[in-house]
Amino acid sequence: MIADPAPSPLLPKPGWRRRLLCLALGAGAGLAFAPVYAVPLLWPAFTVLALAAQGARRVRDAALDGWAFGVGFFAVGLYWIGYAFLVDGDRYAWMMPFAVAGMAAGMALYIALAAGLMRAVAGFAGIGRMSAPLVFACVWMIAEWLRGWLFTGFPWNPIASVWAFSPAMMQSAAWIGSPGLGFLTALAFAAPAAFLGAGWRPDRSPSGRKGLAVFAAATAVLPVLALAGAWRLADADMTDRDGIMLRVVQANVQQKLKWVPELRRGHVVRQMAMSRRSPGPAGPPTHVIWPETAVPFVVSAGNDVSANLAAAVPKGGALIFGAPRRDAGGNFFNSAFAIDDDGRVHGTYDKFHLVPFGEYVPLRGILPIEKLTAGRGDFSSGPGLRALEAPGLPPFGVLICYEIIFPGQVVDPAARPGWLLNLTNDGWFGISAGPYQHLVQARFRAVEEGLPVVRAANTGISAVIDAYGRVRGRIGLGEQDVLDAPLPVALPPTVFAVMGATPAALAPLLILGVLVFLVRRRKIAD
Repeated sequence: MIADPAPSPLLPKPGWRRRLLCLALGAGAGLAFAPVYAVPLLWPAFTVLALAAQGARRVRDAALDGWAFGVGFFAVGLYWIGYAFLVDGDRYAWMMPFAVAGMAAGMALYIALAAGLMRAVAGFAGIGRMSAPLVFACVWMIAEWLRGWLFTGFPWNPIASVWAFSPAMMQSAAWIGSPGLGFLTALAFAAPAAFLGAGWRPDRSPSGRKGLAVFAAATAVLPVLALAGAWRLADADMTDRDGIMLRVVQANVQQKLKWVPELRRGHVVRQMAMSRRSPGPAGPPTHVIWPETAVPFVVSAGNDVSANLAAAVPKGGALIFGAPRRDAGGNFFNSAFAIDDDGRVHGTYDKFHLVPFGEYVPLRGILPIEKLTAGRGDFSSGPGLRALEAPGLPPFGVLICYEIIFPGQVVDPAARPGWLLNLTNDGWFGISAGPYQHLVQARFRAVEEGLPVVRAANTGISAVIDAYGRVRGRIGLGEQDVLDAPLPVALPPTVFAVMGATPAALAPLLILGVLVFLVRRRKIAD
């Protein structure tokens, strides 16, 4: 039987006022991500959500509060998705508000689940406010794990990514990954719930003083992480691979013009000219990289697209580019190719983690809509992660578009590469927060895996990132330019790279289970 925890005197009674407060605080929390980084807003947001969930009269009330919070959180964090519907505005602009609202409402179900679970756990075990921050961190990360797994997964903007403005804070991802850092972040920002009393003032009672100690311990985690990260960076060098000078080409082709038949050849010619541009102070490039679908023509065994690009390849080097591919069976893939200066293909990678409604339509036989990308047919999924080789380069893992956002799922465990290459086309999302947030995910994968990441984006943000997540060079959003930069060296496999994401995903479940057991047995006071 579920008990009835005492409601918090800090919050409005259940109803529309309380839901509106949760909606507003969720929207504020959405501003904690790139490029705004209003991280302090997480303190009121997470504290109120924890208090609302734990003190709700029913699990249903807690879930509704969580859902309202989630709508604001994801509407602000994911508003940029709506830009994709403006590329072909005559056909899809009408869908924009429905898509953004629907995305926010759907993603908010994960936070509704977290809040409802927190209320259920609090009622079942009789957990009080001192344990509220710990329970909140557990249920928040359980929801994040589900979000990254269900329905092919969409782990965009995990809470750990609010720290991307601080290279020192990012370093703990090498040990515990972004899931572990996210858990500690949620714990710290929900910590005031442990001691707050009526009127938003600290509770002076004995239990309030204990809660204040809990708050101090939880928030102390943040400076400890910063100091540990600073220590790691103090010992970090800036070593690069000898004999490799990459040229990343950002042609800034607007998405609405990309597939116009009479313009497609000109897009390729422009990128070839940029590839042959005179070298800068860093020296002549040895390898050239173009972004996702940089070649807007279908590559197949029966055409000579690759051979025609040989003029863009430095002597003895390679060109890596994205293009759609058709196999002998007529299946289409979103692919990456590596060719040498004779136009010979040395390696091909087919994207396997496809974007729903962007590259294929789920339940195509039922849903009467088409995908947003060019062409009416769906892309097929590739076989999975694999390392490619190209002349003069260490083996590299290719990740196309949002394949980079999945922690622990970016490296072939059977063949660890020397670096990661992220080819993307964020031109769908214009000048918005989306490309900034995408870059943050690439930086976290670099720290987690101990591998440099090179990012080539059609409209930006292209970047070379070292194995500590530091951006060595970049081309800004909406700019047309080339980036000449050496390839940073890889580090030995990090703790997270060895252990993977499973321990970090299971830890919240284990902690929550142990806490419930101990409280039910009254082995800890609360």
